[in-house]
Amino acid sequence: MRNLLLTLTYCGKDLHGWQIQDNALTVQEVFQEALYQIIHERPDIKGCSRTDSGVHANMYCVSMKIAHPITEDHLMMAMNRYLPDDVAVTDVRQVPDDFHARYSCKGKEYVYKVWNSRVRNPFLQDLALHYRYEMDVEELDREAQAFVGTHDFTSFCTLDKREKGDFTRTVKYFYIQREGELVTFTVAADGFLYNMVRIMVGTLLAMNNGRIEFGTLPQIIEGESRKLAGPTAPSCGLYLNKVFYE
Repeated sequence: MRNLLLTLTYCGKDLHGWQIQDNALTVQEVFQEALYQIIHERPDIKGCSRTDSGVHANMYCVSMKIAHPITEDHLMMAMNRYLPDDVAVTDVRQVPDDFHARYSCKGKEYVYKVWNSRVRNPFLQDLALHYRYEMDVEELDREAQAFVGTHDFTSFCTLDKREKGDFTRTVKYFYIQREGELVTFTVAADGFLYNMVRIMVGTLLAMNNGRIEFGTLPQIIEGESRKLAGPTAPSCGLYLNKVFYE
C-alpha cells in the first residue's frame, strides 16, 4: 500500500463544494468516479478541507492509500483524462503512511477576488464578486490588520452543526491589493471556521459602504456575536489558494 498525496485545482461555479451530496454534483464525486475508471477501486479518500458550493480552489489536497501499481505520473495523466474540464490534478506524490490531507495540514491561505468597477466583467462571471462602489483599498487594508493574531472568531462564523468547541484561530496575515479594477483579499491562518473568510470580506465591504464604522473591528471580534459582523460575501469570489504542510 502506498499513501499518495494528490493536488487538485478546480473551478467551482458548476460544482457544489467538495463533499459528496445526494442531489448535487461535487468535486469528490467526479474525483472518485475518475479514479474508479483507472484503478477499479474506491479507496477511502481524505480531503484537506470542505469547500462550499461555488467556491474555487487553486490548490486542494487529497490523500489516499492504494495498492494499485500505477506510477504517480501515470495516475496524474490518467486522472486528467477522465476528470471534467473544470477539475485537474496538478501533482501526485507518495507521502509517509501517517500523512493525512486534513489532519497534517498546518494552515491555509484563501484569496477573495472583487471586480471593482461600475461595469461588470463578463470573463469573471461567477469567478469574482462584482462590486460597483468606490473602494478605499489602503484604508481597508489597515482595518484588516485587526484580524491578525490569535482571536476567538465567533463573530465571523456561520454557526451550524459543523462548528463545535473552540472558535479560536490564529490569522498569520491579511492584506488587500489592487491591480487595475481587480482587488484581492488574501488571508492565511492555522485554520478557518465555516464562512469565516466570506464574513471577514463582507464586514470590510460593509465598512466601505458606511454600514459598519471604521475602527470597530476589535470590538466586533471581542463581542463574539455573529450579529455584530457584516454579511457573508458571495461564494463566487472565494479561492482556496494554498495548503501548508511541514
